Amino acid sequence: MLRSVSISLIVALAMAGSVPSLAASKKAAPRKASKAASKKPSQPSPVADITPPKPGGFMVPKPVVLRPTKPAEAEANAVWNVRAALNVAALQCQFSPFLATVKNYNDMLKHHSEELARAQTVMIAHFKRYDGARGLNSFDQYSTKIYNSFTTLDAQYRFCEVAGQVGREVLAVPKGQLGAEALRRNGEVRAALMQQPLSPALEVRAMTPIYISEIVVTGD
Repeated sequence: MLRSVSISLIVALAMAGSVPSLAASKKAAPRKASKAASKKPSQPSPVADITPPKPGGFMVPKPVVLRPTKPAEAEANAVWNVRAALNVAALQCQFSPFLATVKNYNDMLKHHSEELARAQTVMIAHFKRYDGARGLNSFDQYSTKIYNSFTTLDAQYRFCEVAGQVGREVLAVPKGQLGAEALRRNGEVRAALMQQPLSPALEVRAMTPIYISEIVVTGD
């Protein structure tokens, strides 16, 4: 049989002397009790407080930020970003053969092999300029971060669509002109990662705070 211990029952027991510790504390410190009673009751704290996410879904990868670059380094960085984006697309977007992401990537490696090799050399020199003997290690870390920066979940379909289109158009760029094209296309591919998720299940929404105003104790 369940029974509820109400506030009125506790007060009645205290007045009848059944709770001597409570009664004794009131007699021993009447001033403190009156002072506490004069204070305004504090507002309850929310149980959950989650800041709403920024537009773009819950997994929007951030671009790799470099230290100050020279113009040739900025162009080489764009080339390396486009290469990484098309590589990620070749791995993640094979669900649609119409995008031809694998073929686009492999053909791009052959068509722009000289510029890709030159971009790699420039970026290694960039990291050696800052990190000295650790330059090669820094370049490897940089490459890994770039690949991760194009890995997405909630914008995968949009990313694959844009990467497929960019891959085809990059193949149409004459040899020796990949750098200028990469500077323009890198932002386009990056913007595809900001798309809203297709399914509401992939969205993160702010939780409504829950306030606790009363606790009821029950027992057998």
